Amino acid sequence: MHANLIAESAIRQLHARYIDAVWRKDADAFADLFALDAEWKIAGMHMRGRTQIKSEFTKFMRHIERTFMIFGTPIVAIVDGSVTSRTHVTENNKFADGRTASTIGIYYERFVEESDRWRFKWRHWNLYYIGPPDFSAPLYQCKEYGPPPGLPGPDDPTTVRKDYLFTSKDGSATASP
Repeated sequence: MHANLIAESAIRQLHARYIDAVWRKDADAFADLFALDAEWKIAGMHMRGRTQIKSEFTKFMRHIERTFMIFGTPIVAIVDGSVTSRTHVTENNKFADGRTASTIGIYYERFVEESDRWRFKWRHWNLYYIGPPDFSAPLYQCKEYGPPPGLPGPDDPTTVRKDYLFTSKDGSATASP
């Protein structure tokens, strides 16, 4: 039980730093949350390594004025010495062109201690909802992985749909982070 408490505390701090870096749009702080060889799967993309993650984060944030994230309590599992969690997340997004959208999804995660800090080793985002805050848009159907510690496999895709793309006021399409 003691190991679970330490893991949950470290994961909550990592999540808090993640929320802060996203809010401030700080690419350096964001990238530093990931292990050097981390993987991040989101919106049909599969990024590998801290450098690529930082680059893609910078691209995402060009279209965002602010994102306010709320992470639920991580459901922590330690299996064969490997720490994983499943975390439910909601976001309120304001895009650079003034549009807004709320999202609901789940992050599936693996962690590692690197340079005396916990970092993300692997993250997989399943998007269940994006739309108005009143929850009036349709939900996406995502593959379920059973109770924790069930995680997506290495080839399982993240949620990505045509309607995940937003059309800007000028007619161009941009993806939400």
